[in-house]
Amino acid sequence: MNLRFAWMLVVFTLMIAPLTGSASDWAHWRGPTQTGTSADKNLPDKVQGNILWKAPYGSRSTPIVLNGSVYVINYDAKTAKVGNKIEDVAESIRERVMCLDEKTGKVKWQHTFPVFHTDIVTSRLGWTNIVADPASGYIYAHGTQGLFMCLDGSDGKVIWQRSMGEEFGRVSGYGGRVTSPIVDEDLAILGMVNTSWGDQAKGGNRYYAFNKRTGEVVWISQPAASGGTYYSAPVVATINNQRLLISGGADGSVYAIKVRTGELVWRLPISTSPINSSPVVDGNFVYIGHGEENVGNNIQGKVVCVDASNVKDGKPDLVWEVDGITARYASPIVHEGRLYMPDDGGRLFCLDAKTGKQIWKFNYGRGECRGSPVMGDGKIYVGEVSARFHILEPGLKKCKRLDEEFFAGAGGVDVELNGSPAIANGKVFFTTADEIICIGTKDGLAVKVETPVPAKVTVGKIAHLQVVPGEIAVHSGGTAQFKVRAFDAAGNFVKEVKPEWSLPAPTPPPGVKANPPALKGVISPDGKLTVDAKLPAQQSIVVASYEGLTARARVRVAPGAFYATDFDKLPAGIVPGGWVNTQGKWIIKDLKGNKVIAKINDKFSPLFSRGNAYITLPTSKDYTVESDVMGTEKVAQAGQVRHQPEIGIGANRYTLIIDGKTQKLRLMSWDALPRVDKTIAFKWQPETWYRLKLTTDIADGKGVIRGKAWPRDEKEPTAWTVELNDSNPNTEGSATLYGYVTGNFNDRPGTEIYFDNLRISPNKK
Repeated sequence: MNLRFAWMLVVFTLMIAPLTGSASDWAHWRGPTQTGTSADKNLPDKVQGNILWKAPYGSRSTPIVLNGSVYVINYDAKTAKVGNKIEDVAESIRERVMCLDEKTGKVKWQHTFPVFHTDIVTSRLGWTNIVADPASGYIYAHGTQGLFMCLDGSDGKVIWQRSMGEEFGRVSGYGGRVTSPIVDEDLAILGMVNTSWGDQAKGGNRYYAFNKRTGEVVWISQPAASGGTYYSAPVVATINNQRLLISGGADGSVYAIKVRTGELVWRLPISTSPINSSPVVDGNFVYIGHGEENVGNNIQGKVVCVDASNVKDGKPDLVWEVDGITARYASPIVHEGRLYMPDDGGRLFCLDAKTGKQIWKFNYGRGECRGSPVMGDGKIYVGEVSARFHILEPGLKKCKRLDEEFFAGAGGVDVELNGSPAIANGKVFFTTADEIICIGTKDGLAVKVETPVPAKVTVGKIAHLQVVPGEIAVHSGGTAQFKVRAFDAAGNFVKEVKPEWSLPAPTPPPGVKANPPALKGVISPDGKLTVDAKLPAQQSIVVASYEGLTARARVRVAPGAFYATDFDKLPAGIVPGGWVNTQGKWIIKDLKGNKVIAKINDKFSPLFSRGNAYITLPTSKDYTVESDVMGTEKVAQAGQVRHQPEIGIGANRYTLIIDGKTQKLRLMSWDALPRVDKTIAFKWQPETWYRLKLTTDIADGKGVIRGKAWPRDEKEPTAWTVELNDSNPNTEGSATLYGYVTGNFNDRPGTEIYFDNLRISPNKK
C-alpha cells in the first residue's frame, strides 16, 4: 500500500471512529455524559452490607471522582462542648475543598479558605458542586464567599484564584443558592448574578469564562436579566455543529450560548422566577424543569423538551411541555428514550422523552427533596433531605423500591441529604451532612465509555472578534497586553488577527445618562496598554477593529496602596472610577455645598438597601481605612417607628460598623454569622459626623484587628475603641464602604448614609 495513502486512511479513520477511553470517573456532578447516568455494572441494590468505607466529613453537594481520588466541598470547624451539645467554635469556621482516597476514604489533602461578604449561614456552606478537568487534573471550586479557585488535584495547591464578589460584584443571596462551575476545552466557566461597573452596573445573569490554566478572563456574556439568585448548573453539548453551554437562568428562562465566544444563540422563558434545576441534553433535545409559577399560566411547575437544532427568532422549537411537576431543585435523568424527573416532594415521574407522556409515577420520598437522581446498572440512586437514601429499580410500567436507608444523627436528630450521588469505578459515592459514604459490591465493574471524536468542522469566514483578556484590573501606570482572536458564525476559532486599537468613550447602557469617560492612557499597535500614572482610579474600555468588526475589553484602574479623596472634584450624580458594586447603589451628592458619596436610599430591594462598595483589589493587605460617616433617622407611622441605618468601613474582609438601631459599635467578619465579633455600646446621634478608622495586623497566622470611632469634630482618641484577635485571620481583601439603609419600604426613601474624606494608606512596618 502506498505510504501516503496509508497515512491518509489512518487520519480518516481517526476522524470518524470513536475514541475509546475510560469515562468511569465522575468529573462533572452529573457524570461523564452530563446526563446523570453511568455505564458501570454490578452496582449495589442496598446500602447495608455494601458499605466499603465512611469518612466523617459531611457535605451538601455532590462528590466528584478523578484519578483515584474523591473530592468534596464542605466546611471545617473545631468543636467544643456547650452544655450537653457539641457545637462549632465560630472563630474556627472556614470553607474547604477535600481530597480523599477513592479506595479507603483516607484524607489526602484539604484546602481551607475564609468566609466573608455573604448573608449565607454556616449550615449552607459548600452547596456548590465542584468540577474536575481530566486533561490537567485540576479541580475547580466556587465558594460561598465568591472565591473561584483552581486547585492542583494531586496536592491541593492553588493554581489561580479570583474573588468574584470583590472583583466582579457577584451577589451571593441569602438561601445558599450560588452557582457551580463547568470546564470545557480550555475554559473554566462560572455563571452568577452580578452588579459590577459600567455596562455591568445593572444586575444581570452573566457568565465569566476564564482560561482554565491561568485564570485570565476570556469572555463575558449576559444571556439573561437578573430575577434573583439561581442554582441551575450548565451542561455543554454540540448541536448543529455549535459547541453550546446550556443552562437555566436567573430570569426564569433556559438559554444556550456559544462556549468559545459567549454569544447568545437562543433563549426560552418558562418560569416567572429563577430556575434551580439543571438541564440534560440527548442529541438535539434539551430537557429542563422548574418549580415556580409558569410563564403564560398560574400553574406551578413545568417540564419542557426543546429541539435546540431548530431555532427561529432566537427561540428553540418547543417539542412538548408538562405543567404541574414542581421540579424546583433536582435535575432529571435522560436514558434510553425516557426522562426521569423528580419533584421537590419526593415523587419521581417517568416520561416518554419524545412526547412527554407520563409512563409512571413513584413516591420515593416523604418530604423535601433537593438532590438529583443518578442511574447505573438499571438502578436509580437518590437521596431526600430528611436523612433517607433510596435505591430504585425503574421498570417498563412501574418503579420498584429496592432499598431505603435512614441515617440517624446524634441525639436522634436527622441528618440532611442535599447532594446527588456519584458513580465511578463500580462504586457509588454520596454525602450526608455528617459523612461521605462509598458503597459497592465485590463484583462492581467500571465500564469504559466510547467517547466519539468530534466530527471534522469546516471553519467559515470571520464573524466575531474576541479581545483577550476580556476584563482586567490594574493600578495607575500599569500595563496590560491584549490579543484578538477571530471566530466564525458557529463559534469556531479561525485565527489570531492584528487589529487597530482605540480608547473610545463607552456608550452608556440603557437608562444611564452618564458613563465613564474614555480611558486615560495609550495603546500600541501590538495591543500593549499603558494607563495614565497620574489618575489613581478610572474605568473604561479598549476597542479592537478588524475588517468591519469590533470587540472590546473592560479595563478597571483600581486604587492602589495609598488613596485619598474628599469627593469634591467628582460631579454629582456619578460614582468614583475604579470602584466595584457601586454604580446604581451609591452616588456622589452635593450636601450643603460639600461633595460626599451617599448610599442610594429609595430602592427597597435588598440588593440596593445593603451592600459593600469594593474599592481596592482583593489582594490588598497591610493597610488602614478611615472615613467620615454620617446617617439620618427616619420616623414612620406617626412617630411610632424609628429607623436607623448601619454605616461602616472594611479592610481585609473585616468590617467596622456603627449600628444606629442598637446603639452599638461592631467589629466583625462575615455578615450572616459573626465568626469573630467585638461589640460595644456606642451612642450614635443622627445627622452627626463621626470618624471611623480600621486597621489589621496579620502575622504568623494570627491577626489583631483594631477599630476607632469618634465624633469628627473631636480629637482622635489615642486608644483603639474596639479590638479583637483572630486565630484564623483574613490575610487580604478589598477596602470597602458598607451601608444598610432602613425604612425604605415600597421604594419610599429610607435613612440616609453619607461618607466623606476617605483615606486608604499602607501600614507602617
